[in-house]
Order: sequence, then structure tokens, then C-alpha cells
Amino acid sequence: MADYAFLTDSTIAEYVRAHPQLNTLIDADHLVAVDEIGDGNLNLVFLLRDAVGRGMCLKQALPYVRMTGEGWPMTPDRARHEVESIQTYYALGPELLPKIYSFDAERHIIAMEDLSDHEVWRAALNQGEQHEGAAEAMGRFVGGVAFGTSTFALDREALSEAIARTQNPQLCVITEDLVFTEPLVDAGRNSVLPANEPDAAQFAADAAMIRAMGQAKWMFMTHAEALIHGDLHTGSVMVRRSADDAPCDSVKAFDSEFAFYGPVGFDLGALFANYVIAAARAYALHEDERAKWCLQLVAQTWDSFEAEFRRRWPERRDPRVFGDAFLEDTMMRWRGEAWLFAAAKMSRRIIGAAKTTDIETLPPNLREGAARGVLQVSRALALEWQGNSLPEHLIGIATNLLEQTRTS
Repeated sequence: MADYAFLTDSTIAEYVRAHPQLNTLIDADHLVAVDEIGDGNLNLVFLLRDAVGRGMCLKQALPYVRMTGEGWPMTPDRARHEVESIQTYYALGPELLPKIYSFDAERHIIAMEDLSDHEVWRAALNQGEQHEGAAEAMGRFVGGVAFGTSTFALDREALSEAIARTQNPQLCVITEDLVFTEPLVDAGRNSVLPANEPDAAQFAADAAMIRAMGQAKWMFMTHAEALIHGDLHTGSVMVRRSADDAPCDSVKAFDSEFAFYGPVGFDLGALFANYVIAAARAYALHEDERAKWCLQLVAQTWDSFEAEFRRRWPERRDPRVFGDAFLEDTMMRWRGEAWLFAAAKMSRRIIGAAKTTDIETLPPNLREGAARGVLQVSRALALEWQGNSLPEHLIGIATNLLEQTRTS
């Protein structure tokens, strides 16, 4: 068991009162709402509101994986990684991150901005909503991080210190196992519908997929390019707009506890994968136009990422060797690697642990085809990631396969 106390509904007010910097932001003596909103996977997350409408979020890291219990220990130091990464990202683009109010290192509690006027992007997509501008915002976020936390912006000493400070081995092992290995080699956490068992078997026997996932895992473990988010998907993005037909006026990335120095293509691929998964849901529901809109998010994120990185490129530290030809080579490499990581992230969400509500909340007769389609897209991307990696090509592959495999 932990040697620190877990927050509860009944102890929240006492905790806030004991921390004056928090009690100036919300009135602990007049709380009108204390809601635990954690998704059940990792952490305790409480939203607080006082009598005059002020809000705050308190997030506490547990010493184990919440969805499985004490049988799967996990370092609560991940809360420090989240705070420090958000602070780093905030310096590069404050409009895209929540404000951090305080961090209690002894009890692993983060106090941060209340985003209850936002929606989780995945939930909004599941409801058929279209938040224009969110995909571009996330591309801009990844582009800023790719430049601002890398060798292009930091001198060698600062970069080495940053890499050492952000080592995150326990959470990296989770990704290495759940994302790259276990969809191919079941460790007892995999599951699919009976109708999809042949699809999972074909996936696990696919030599091209095995080879590609070996490449992806090796890159993830060895390419310390930038301080990547490490778990960037539609469930770790909050969106807000003033009216149903208005573009987003606020987009926030959160839950960066998996942050570490890794390959830039990983965060891009995670976003691409979740756009395909959102499209698979829409196709399953015969909402074809919305499915096509979801797939266009791939191009929007890539184009915005590329534009942001190119915008910052003239500020690079060493133009003597990091010239424009190097930039073109790097862009092409990252684009292909994004396909590779997208393939990995798609398969783990269908076969492995921690699935997505996009697919899981579909009725089984529709879920069968959606899951099959996502796995087939994953296999196609793993086969072609070193070829034509233009977003339009990915969109074409996904469109064809998701239309062909849907069931009714």
C-alpha cells in the first residue's frame, strides 16, 4: 500500500484549506460540488466548485494502475513528469495547456485549471460533433514541442540535462509492452469479439506487421528527439467552442504523465490512429460524410505540424549543418514514422488493453466491422510506411478499408 493518503470526497475541503495557495483560488468552506471524474485507468481526478462558481481540478497519482488494482504497481512519480512536461510545453504555447496551480510532491497531487467548460474531444467525436480547429491546434502543439525541446533549440548541455531529468522508464515499459508487443504476443490482457478472433489471429501472424512493430519499438526506445507527450490522443485533448457551428475557441492537451524524450512521429501517429478510429465509428453508423471529415483531420494535423516546425526553423541553433535539405529529409522521415506509430496505436486499441469508447460503445454487430477495418488499416500502414506517406494516401487507404469492412 501507499505511504500517503488518497484524496476522497470527504477530505477534499480539508486538503484545500491546508494549502493557502489553493484556498485563495477556491473557497474550501463553501464547496457546492466535489465530483470524482477519473476515467478509471490510472488516477483519481476531482472537480471542485464553490458557491461563487470558481472551479479547480485536483489529480492524484496512485501507486498502481487503477483499472487493475494493486496487482499492477506503477510509480506515482508520473505526476511529477506530468507537471514538469506541462510547464515545459506551456512555455512554448500556453494557450494549448491547462494552468498548473501547485504540485504536492509528497502526495503526488496536481492542482490545475478547471476545464469543465470544455469537452473531452473523444466524447465529442462519439456524439457526432465537429470541432473545427482542434486538429490544427494539436499539430501546432506537436510542432512547437518538436522544435522547442530538441537539439534545434537547446544547447548540448541543456538538452542532456533535459533528457536525464525526464527519464520515465516505468511508463515507457507500459507503452513498449501494450502498444508494440502485446497486440502480437498476448500477455493475458488482449480481448476481441468472437467474430474478430480470426482478424486478431491474422494480425498476429502478419510477418510485415511483426517486422514493422520491431522497427517501431526500437525507435520508441532509442530515438530521444524531443519531449514527446507520449499518450496524445482524442481522449487527452479538451475542446471548447462558443456555439455549435463555431470553430474551437480553446483546445487543451492534458494527461502528459507518459512524457519523455522520444520520437516525434509517435505523438503524430497517436493522433492519426485516433482519427481513423473515430472514422471507423462513423462509418459503422453509416455517417459517411462525418467519417470523411474525421479522416481529413489527419491532413489538418500534419499540415499544421509541418507549418509550425518550418516557422520555427530559421531559429535553429546550428544552421551550418542543419540546412534546408536536412529539413526536407527530416519532414519526410517523420511523416513515414507517423504512419508506423499510427499502425501500432490502432492495433493496441482494438486488440490490447485500454480500448476506446469509439469502438467499444458500438453494438456488437457494428463493432465487428469497425474493429476489423481498423486492424486492416493498421496492417496496410505497417506495410507502406516507407513509401508514399502523404496524408492523402493514408486517408485513401482508410476510406477504402473502413467502407469495405463495416457490418450491419
